[in-house]
Amino acid sequence: MNSNMMRNIAFTLLVGAATQGVAAPAPVTELNGNNANGNTSLERLERLIEARNQVQIDMQRQLDQLSSEMDELRGIVERNSYDLKQMLERQRELYREVDALSRQPQKEVKEAPETEAKSSETYTSNVSENEAYEKAVNLILKEKDYKGAVSAFNGFLATYPESVYKPNAHYWLGQLYFTQNKLAEASEQFKAVASFKDSNKRADAMLKLGVIAERSKKPEEAKKHYQEVISTYPDSTSSRQAERNLSKLGK
Repeated sequence: MNSNMMRNIAFTLLVGAATQGVAAPAPVTELNGNNANGNTSLERLERLIEARNQVQIDMQRQLDQLSSEMDELRGIVERNSYDLKQMLERQRELYREVDALSRQPQKEVKEAPETEAKSSETYTSNVSENEAYEKAVNLILKEKDYKGAVSAFNGFLATYPESVYKPNAHYWLGQLYFTQNKLAEASEQFKAVASFKDSNKRADAMLKLGVIAERSKKPEEAKKHYQEVISTYPDSTSSRQAERNLSKLGK
């Protein structure tokens, strides 16, 4: 038997031995160890899944809480928005009322109460007269009872025909009639105011006479009133308004 044959036989024996070693079953102790490790991995996996579920539950709880807070905030915003709209609407109504009573709403709102207070302290010591006048004014400024105010001022003029508040009473009556579009009655009251040369309401009363003439389709008469306001009270608010009205009519 030559050397090549001997090498082939040896190689065949080695391959067979290796094949048997690979195919041999694993020891029982090794299989048991795999089972043990398998059980441990399963428990860890279960714990991980449980922990993940708990995190998801916590996150869902937080999301629910945030959603509830958002709903509450949304409700607050909507309520505040509604309150703001109501407040703005009340302000618009107030502006419309004041504007209906005067073409100079800021002046009326800010200056009139102060003027009335000074008048009640300076012009007369008749308590009943003061109270009657202030009550009539408050029917306009506070209670918005314009119909009642007309009766109150007419009653005041009848009761106190020589009152120091007479020009102001005529002025307020003129404003009330003007608001109701009773132009003839308003004109009569504003003319009464204009007859008092020292009245602080005279300039505006003369301006209103021009407005009434303009609304009554009497442009020439309106121009005359506006020009008189401008020449008599050149630096007043009434004068500036008269200039604007006059420019619209065409000088």
